[in-house]
Amino acid sequence: MTPEIGIDLGTASVLVYVKNKGIVMNEPSVVAIDTTTGNVLAVGEEARLMIGRTPGSIIAIRPLREGVISDYQVTEKMLKYFIEKVTGGVSMFKFFKPKVMVCVPSGVTEVEKRAVIDATMEAGAREVFLIEEPIAAAIGAGIEISKPNGCMVVDVGGGTTDIAVISLGGIVESTSIKVAGDTFDEAITRYMRKNHSMLIGERTAEEIKKTIGTAYPREEEVFMEIRGRNLVTGLPELREISSTEMLSALKECVVQIADAVHSVLEKTPPELSADISDKGILMTGGGSLLWGLDKLIQKRTGIEAYVAEDTVSCVARGTGEALNSLKYMSHNSYKKKY
Repeated sequence: MTPEIGIDLGTASVLVYVKNKGIVMNEPSVVAIDTTTGNVLAVGEEARLMIGRTPGSIIAIRPLREGVISDYQVTEKMLKYFIEKVTGGVSMFKFFKPKVMVCVPSGVTEVEKRAVIDATMEAGAREVFLIEEPIAAAIGAGIEISKPNGCMVVDVGGGTTDIAVISLGGIVESTSIKVAGDTFDEAITRYMRKNHSMLIGERTAEEIKKTIGTAYPREEEVFMEIRGRNLVTGLPELREISSTEMLSALKECVVQIADAVHSVLEKTPPELSADISDKGILMTGGGSLLWGLDKLIQKRTGIEAYVAEDTVSCVARGTGEALNSLKYMSHNSYKKKY
């Protein structure tokens, strides 16, 4: 029997859904490669632990940037590893090549779509379908998208934030901006360098974001101790930072997301605007867990914003569930066979 797989090919992590099994894998989108031989040493969580800690002969690569493939060959190797792992290894894989549905940001170009399709085919898929992230997120959150009712989805991922108004199974208005989880990390790193003369790594910035990252003023300030390298002395240093500082560090990024939501609402037909005002704005993706982001959007638009349950896996679950409706997905998918 041909396996059917849904893949949320994210900038920060890859989630894999197998039909009738649910989500079977959630791994970071990182590959560790030996530069002397070109061999893959580790993929996923094992490779992520190597970021910033590798000798000269090993590099830990994130092959996806801002929602699209930046390193084709490494992406292909990573996909092949994940597909083989969930289909039972190379022997099974040889005889039962899977049907794969991959989600992509709503604003990708045809060239970027082609890169995703070709990389998935080279990784061993028999047939490839594409689905746009906001549609997958809405399906995964349990919204009935086939009805003539408007719903608005804000999917804040690692590389992109996809904002879309959906009705009758298709996207009416949408935008995709390259401001998301990775941008938050970069903003925190810049803030620490500029205001504290301290250099921190990717993993530390991510930890700060998750622990005290703030998009909207908190009633009670929280603090965190972090370690980094002092740029003046060149020595390791321990420093305490506050959520108020993080509000300042992330202000520019979160305002861009709120502005993009406002912009899409401005272009939305009035009947659908009324539906959205009634139902609220659905937020999905790991980036939507940033404290206060829903409050900021709610304040900016005047419409209630709420974060989906199990928000990180919404897109993957929706991608997998869409496998059950392949014959209805033609206007939202793209496929290629051998």
